[in-house]
Amino acid sequence: MRSLNIAATGMMAQQLNVDVISNNIANMNTTGFKRQRAEFQDLLYQNLERPGATSSSSGTIVPTGVQVGVGVKAGSVYRIPEQGNILPTQNRLDLAVSGRGYFQITMPNGQTAFSRAGNFSTDAEGRLVTEDGFLIEPAITIPQDAIDITINREGQVSAVLSGETEPQDLGQIELASFVNPAGLEAIGDNLFLQTPASGAPNVGAPGSVGFGTLMQGFLETSNVNAVNEISALIVAQRAYEMNARVITTADQMMSTTSQMR
Repeated sequence: MRSLNIAATGMMAQQLNVDVISNNIANMNTTGFKRQRAEFQDLLYQNLERPGATSSSSGTIVPTGVQVGVGVKAGSVYRIPEQGNILPTQNRLDLAVSGRGYFQITMPNGQTAFSRAGNFSTDAEGRLVTEDGFLIEPAITIPQDAIDITINREGQVSAVLSGETEPQDLGQIELASFVNPAGLEAIGDNLFLQTPASGAPNVGAPGSVGFGTLMQGFLETSNVNAVNEISALIVAQRAYEMNARVITTADQMMSTTSQMR
């Protein structure tokens, strides 16, 4: 019976759906996290009678035919890059991107990664780094005698040094944007890598055309909506139970057939 295999594909699809939902819920408090959504496609169809086939010698045509589906498969797990909420932190080194754009992060192997998480700090040399100690790109070094740090909406970093009244320019933070940000490859630690699907990054200053602005002393929260995720979880659970019921029903039908005398 096809229904056994069809229902099995449905159960596997809902397992993936629950995996995606559970990851969203687990990252509700992850800075800059973007929720994901599982999308599915129907599998190939078996043509017991092909639509449009000739049904007689006089040239009549089968109007609809008989096509039987064989189940479902995962089409993609799509990342939704909509803006998360922006909350104040009172930390001068925390930055939130309001609008489009990703921070550029230099990995230990020299590769450039991208992130929406702006919870930065400084290393032993005063360089602006991520929680894992990865340098922000372009590199920004804050002097040890800096008594006040200012990062404006356009990404210009300045500091007032001890014994001085005029701020000193420390550098410019740049953002990267992508034609298809959903095509970025997530590698964990709030980092992404470019792929052929995302396209090459377009780098520019915050506030310029196509880029968002920076907010000092703020962080972007996850864009996960708890109510929506719980609702989606309930729907996935019900779909899983219905597919399991199909398998039970098919098994009972096969048992009935085997017991015929």
